[in-house]
Amino acid sequence: MDLVTILVIAVALAMDAFAVAVASGITIKHLRVHHAFTIAASFGLFQAFMPLIGWLGGLGLRKCIGCADHWIAFGLLTAIGAKMIYESFKMDAVEKKTDPLDIHVLFVLSVATSLDALAAGISFAVLDVSIVTPVLVIGAVTFALSFAGVWIGERFGHFFERRIELVAGLILIGIGIKILLSHPG
Repeated sequence: MDLVTILVIAVALAMDAFAVAVASGITIKHLRVHHAFTIAASFGLFQAFMPLIGWLGGLGLRKCIGCADHWIAFGLLTAIGAKMIYESFKMDAVEKKTDPLDIHVLFVLSVATSLDALAAGISFAVLDVSIVTPVLVIGAVTFALSFAGVWIGERFGHFFERRIELVAGLILIGIGIKILLSHPG
């Protein structure tokens, strides 16, 4: 898998975290750089760690499903994309009374926004993609977008939130189709 495709996947996977970061930026009173850094670091670390877990789990599956690997990757990416599109229509913002900087809330938000990356990690394993580059790129992209998202949330609110999820879902489905169509035979 080439770096451009990994980068596009990373951006699409980071959209959940970005949307939650925007909502978090809305809720934080007296926003400071360390607030944005804390949220971005948590989201970035979880988003980088989950594909690794998925990849490790998928390694065992790779031998069993070698001839159907492209169909599985297509199915996983399409399912993730469809879920993101569905959520774009029903997304609720972080409630005003919820403190995204509370360690328990931040943990739950970090796990919730990175579950899609777990499934992507399985796709990387079945496609026999080395996990080092995707982990680093996904973590860095998520950190950067989440950091920016907190600041955007403070300034612009919910305007972009739903559209981002929709576009990210369509991108993941497109990558799944590309994998399916590029598979020989």
